[in-house]
Amino acid sequence: MSSALTGLFRHPIVQAPMAGGVSVPRLAAAVSEAGGLGFLAAGYKTADGLYQEIKQLRGLTGLPFGVNLFMPQPEYADPAAVEVYAHQLAGEATWYETELGDPDSGRDDGYDAKLAVLLDNPVPAVSFHFGIPSSEVLDSLRRAGTFTLVTATTPEEALAVQYAGADAVIAQGVEAGGHQGTHRDLPEQDGSGLGLLSLVAQIRETVTIPIVAAGGIMRGSQIAAVLAAGASAAQLGTAFLATHESGAHDVHKQALTNPLYVRTELTRAFSGRPARGLVNRFLREHGPYAPAAYPEVHHLTAPLRKAAAKAKDAQGMALWAGQGHRMARELPAGQLVEILAAELDAARTALSGTGDPR
Repeated sequence: MSSALTGLFRHPIVQAPMAGGVSVPRLAAAVSEAGGLGFLAAGYKTADGLYQEIKQLRGLTGLPFGVNLFMPQPEYADPAAVEVYAHQLAGEATWYETELGDPDSGRDDGYDAKLAVLLDNPVPAVSFHFGIPSSEVLDSLRRAGTFTLVTATTPEEALAVQYAGADAVIAQGVEAGGHQGTHRDLPEQDGSGLGLLSLVAQIRETVTIPIVAAGGIMRGSQIAAVLAAGASAAQLGTAFLATHESGAHDVHKQALTNPLYVRTELTRAFSGRPARGLVNRFLREHGPYAPAAYPEVHHLTAPLRKAAAKAKDAQGMALWAGQGHRMARELPAGQLVEILAAELDAARTALSGTGDPR
């Protein structure tokens, strides 16, 4: 099974699927062409939009790539809490001269329609975030020739992923930028996530399926560390956020290394689910009061985030980033893969004791 995973790439480098327009076809293609595994993010797209992106990506590369799906979310948000948060955001709507979004705009992100696209037009790999698909879904994808991966943030979640029949688990440490892929959103556990190296080691002793390590990885030496801890590959998101091919807003890219943004935090301010981003005004003012309500809060704040981006106001944008954001390198994605691979080789040589001890 590990060979089935490693057969998808030349270098054990996976480009994380970043929803919201970041993981565009040109980025995924550049990563795959350089020997990594590029990924498209189906989140927040229509099924037809996903189909068109897959078609475009296939026109750019004949090498393997993946697609990420968000799992439908159960209804457990308190409508009253969402309404209170909407009142709190009224000033933001006035400031940005826009209306708040409809919190009841949909819960499943078009999951079934997107899954149908992936079964009708099989891709080499599909990963899942925010939960575990049914064994029937995983089996159907396997029969279509697709390698399946599911995010886990604890050893217990990883064991459930293996039990369901996924081919591999993505071990997401608390350092990761963007949304934590917890299977259940429990507010009482906010901030209690495991660091990546500890998580990989514990999952390695819990499951037999391959592990892809994700969370704060920005250098080849860190890839070497997670491989030594038991992972078969590393998944990097923030590292690719600043690349030339990334679809991220220029303001977002520049903020990664802007001295104004010195740290990241997990927050519910923008989506109602814990997600790590650069600490800006919006996060500071609204994070402490945001309810556990995904995707209601995501829909509610969507027009605000769009207006802030249009105004190039980084203080109102969701600046998703991992803890290693200050190490971001503004390079072509293919060149970044090559540098990471060279750094990985150097780290492995140093670890083996065969290189120059200096």
